[in-house]
Amino acid sequence: MANIPNDLQYTEEHEYVRKNKDGTAEIGITDYAQGELGDVVYIELPKVGTKFNKHDVFGTIEAVKAVSELFSPIAGEVVAINDRLDKEPALVNTDPYGAGWMIKVKPGNQAEIDALMNAGAYTAHVGG
Repeated sequence: MANIPNDLQYTEEHEYVRKNKDGTAEIGITDYAQGELGDVVYIELPKVGTKFNKHDVFGTIEAVKAVSELFSPIAGEVVAINDRLDKEPALVNTDPYGAGWMIKVKPGNQAEIDALMNAGAYTAHVGG
């Protein structure tokens, strides 16, 4: 069974959002998603300063099995990207909620985060 931490919010497209104390939000893909993709070999992320609306594509993730788009769960501006993923894309497989985070954004609207699924709803969504 996939690891689904209680302190995160989730999307139907299998992204997660972690609210940080500094007001930023960390975004990545869930343990369930990385398991479905298989071994991640490449991740394309946006540049710092890029602005997205909710549901915009913010990058792509390439695994041995497939290439998938990454959708922004919230509107906001990218304030940091995880540069380690350039050389170590497999961090998404080994530590999706830690070292495998993808981008940090300054949310345009905090309420969008609260409107996402909680761990219980996401568990039900993936059939857990």
